[in-house]
Amino acid sequence: MRVSVLAPLLLSLVAGTASAADTARARLDAFSKGLTSVSASFEQQISDIHSGKTKISRGTLSLKAPRQFRWDTTTPYKQLIVADGEKVWIYDPDLEQVTVRAQGTEEAHSPLTVLTDLSQLDRDFTTSEQGEHDGQVWLRLKSKDKEPQFEYADLGFDQTGLASMAFKDTFDNSTQIRFSGWQRNAKLAPDLFKFTPPKGVDVVGDATPAAETHPLKP
Repeated sequence: MRVSVLAPLLLSLVAGTASAADTARARLDAFSKGLTSVSASFEQQISDIHSGKTKISRGTLSLKAPRQFRWDTTTPYKQLIVADGEKVWIYDPDLEQVTVRAQGTEEAHSPLTVLTDLSQLDRDFTTSEQGEHDGQVWLRLKSKDKEPQFEYADLGFDQTGLASMAFKDTFDNSTQIRFSGWQRNAKLAPDLFKFTPPKGVDVVGDATPAAETHPLKP
């Protein structure tokens, strides 16, 4: 099954490349200040160190605080990943298959989630400035989790905000993502973060809705 590196989705300053007032962390803080929802287009390039092959895909993404996420790949194949706050749904139309699991620490430690929750950055990651290259200043994130899903993730910022993300997974595969068309605090439809398996598709995992809880009356 083709699973996006995001379903399940970071040293010191290089001398003379960026002023202390224009660090990657400062640009992240400015980009994320007051941010509760965001959407963009992406181009993702995954390089397999073992086969030497590179795969390129394109699509759109949406984030909404605190735990909702949508990653919609449109080319060269279709795949949809939706995190609704309780479960993560991965839908492959070509395979007519949906995989579902509880939304847990894997998604909580995604480097993209810090965009709408800066408090998570220092709580869940260690950070280090990587200086400037390719016209961007870079911030490296390393997860504090005991079993991280990636070795590191680098966030690249240009003058307008987050432009790129590059990371290496625990199998030494490299992924580069370029973002464009950011829309900050746009009104996102609630249905964007909901998913109902289409009729006739195979569902792998537990799709049972979470049980409702009610406080006891005094």
